[in-house]
Formats: sequence, structure tokens, C-alpha cells
Amino acid sequence: MFGLFPMLLLFALLLPVLLFLFYFNIAAISFTKLGLSPQGAMLLFIFSLVGGVINIPISKQKITVEEKRDTPFPFLFYYPPRVKQQVIAVNLGGAIIPTIFALYLLGKVPILPALLSVTVVTLATHAMARVIPGVGISLPAFIPPLVAVGSALLLAGEFAAPTAYIAGSLGTLIGADLLNLGKIKSIGAQVVSIGGAGVYDGIFLVGIIAAFLAV
Repeated sequence: MFGLFPMLLLFALLLPVLLFLFYFNIAAISFTKLGLSPQGAMLLFIFSLVGGVINIPISKQKITVEEKRDTPFPFLFYYPPRVKQQVIAVNLGGAIIPTIFALYLLGKVPILPALLSVTVVTLATHAMARVIPGVGISLPAFIPPLVAVGSALLLAGEFAAPTAYIAGSLGTLIGADLLNLGKIKSIGAQVVSIGGAGVYDGIFLVGIIAAFLAV
């Protein structure tokens, strides 16, 4: 008969796997409700998840990094700023795949409510996004799905589910990332990923939560 400690240890080891399987099933069901086949929903989930760690470089630029050095007599020494290369990339799972799926859904919903919802999410995410030096753009993960769902329910009626996904995906990318591109030099990070890091979680959650609106 197994003791309590081995059983607790086994449970602790299996818990991440069980949570992943539960999350996978919920995500697959969610994407199916948005109009995909079960196979398509599974592929979208896997590509979105794996694609979250894939950044595709699209441009490079040189940035100047000012370094503060603590010295007893700072006025006696001059340390020239360092110049390094900053890479701007597009995240596969957080930008490219959601955009393609959102454009696919855009052909299945009334265009005006969808565009209005995208505008609402864009304004909300732009207001909430924060540029963190050395890190990137940060956005609370719950903001895109909540705002997208709220605006879609008010504006899109029976098309609320796909509209929420469209608004959450495109609105977040535009509001949090694209409208902050002018500030990327001040970030100082070597790689700035559109749809990655700070906004990826919010975009990924959009598909899950939006599907609960589907009947």
C-alpha cells in the first residue's frame, strides 16, 4: 500500500500534465465553436501555442543605450553611449496566426459591428499597455478578452463570438503593439516582438473566452 507522501509526489508530478490536457480540451472546443473542424481547432491550438516562442525578424535598427556608471567623480570621466542593434520581429503564435484566423472570421460577420468592436479594444488596450524599458510592452492578460467580449455582446448580437475573437486579436495587436512602435527605441531591448511576450497571453485567451459566447 502506497504511503501518503509518494501519492502526493505523484499527484504533484501529474498535475501540470492534467492541467495542460484540460486546457487543451477547453481550447479545442472553443475554436470548434468558432467555426473550425475538430482537426482545424486542434491545429490552430497547437500552432498558436508552439508559435508563441517563434519570432520572425522583419527589420533591424541601431539604438543608442545610455549607461549610468557610479563613480566618485562623475564629472571627471566620460563614458560614450553604446550602440547596439535592435531586432523587430513578429510572433507567429501571437500575431500571424490570430490575424489570419481573425481575417477568416471577418468574412462571416457584419463588418460594421466588427470594426467598431476592434476600435473599442484598440483604444482600451492602448490605454492599458505600458512600455517597460529593457523588457518590452506589458498588458494585463485579462484586458483584451473582457473588453472584446463586452463590446461584441453590445454591438454584434448573434455574431458576438466571432466578433469578440476578431476584436480581441486585431484590437490588441493594433492598440498595444502597433500604436507603440514609435516608442520601441526607448525600450532598449535587443528584440521587440509584435504579438509576443506582454500581449501574447491576452490574445491567446481571447479565443478561449470568446467561444463561450457561441451557442
